[in-house]
Amino acid sequence: MGLLRIMMPPKLQLLAVVAFAVAMLFLENQIQKLEESRAKLERAIARHEVREIEQRHTMDGPRQDATLDEEEDIVIIYNRVPKTASTSFTNIAYDLCAKNRYHVLHINTTKNNPVMSLQDQVRFVKNITTWNEMKPGFYHGHISYLDFAKFGVKKKPIYINVIRDPIERLVSYYYFLRFGDDYRPGLRRRKQGDKKTFDECVAEGGSDCAPEKLWLQIPFFCGHSSECWNVGSRWAMDQAKYNLINEYFLVGVTEELEDFIMLLEAALPRFFRGATDLYRTEINLRETPLMRKTTEKKLPTKQTIAKLQQSDIWKMENEFYEFALEQFQFIRAHAVREKDGDLYILAQNFFYEKIYPKSN
Repeated sequence: MGLLRIMMPPKLQLLAVVAFAVAMLFLENQIQKLEESRAKLERAIARHEVREIEQRHTMDGPRQDATLDEEEDIVIIYNRVPKTASTSFTNIAYDLCAKNRYHVLHINTTKNNPVMSLQDQVRFVKNITTWNEMKPGFYHGHISYLDFAKFGVKKKPIYINVIRDPIERLVSYYYFLRFGDDYRPGLRRRKQGDKKTFDECVAEGGSDCAPEKLWLQIPFFCGHSSECWNVGSRWAMDQAKYNLINEYFLVGVTEELEDFIMLLEAALPRFFRGATDLYRTEINLRETPLMRKTTEKKLPTKQTIAKLQQSDIWKMENEFYEFALEQFQFIRAHAVREKDGDLYILAQNFFYEKIYPKSN
């Protein structure tokens, strides 16, 4: 028995195609409106939370600069590079803030733009330095380094960060834009529906996997100068290295995140007391929301990696990564000791003597 086929007239077929296209455009428009509404709601909630905190502190009485202890007058800025385990690390700060008595604030920039306008730079610096109700404060967001000294600030914030192998970071970001992660699985991503693998993208010379997309960690550390965002700039890399050494308290690497957390707990216990044990507990459980994992990620082939490594941009980003890794390992070597395969923080290794004049 043959299959019965129902043929539609050409005009009806055309109308059906047009109707389908219109329906898809309508759905896309509705989704966009929902996302915009969600963003507006998040901003409104954030403003309401800020007002509540300020009102609560006003009822408790004004907090004077003179009464702010040195231990309380601390601000940490984590200008997180995308896809470097930044959400996993930030969740630790959120989990500890109530227990360790500090505030955590997310710096939400429009469209995750890492470069602030000049007027926003002034506002941000003023907020960070004078908002005593939020001190001690841990600020995090996808923003490039900002030099507080040029705004006349006497006490600068403490900068920390984490970076990652450049190709691994790009691969993770590529799949994140298409499939999201297990942190917010229902959220629609910018490239959702694109099933092309990273290998296929590189083979076809696609824009989302082009070597220029590797240029991110250097400008994040370089800062707000125009040359920082000039892809392949040697000056930008040198400035990024200078800032990493001179302006950052500690920069870790994704591949050794636990050691980074351990060093922060030893050096800044006011914020990170209990962080190492929390991280070890969560990393062992895996099913908890602390450890964020990109969905559907496929590792690139050796051929794909070799092709990207031919780029001068990769060579510069990798040089910066190796520079940061060497510095981190140097700091770690002088701060911990190894015993039975585990690392332990060294006790204080200095003391004072020959103190003059002698007291009576």
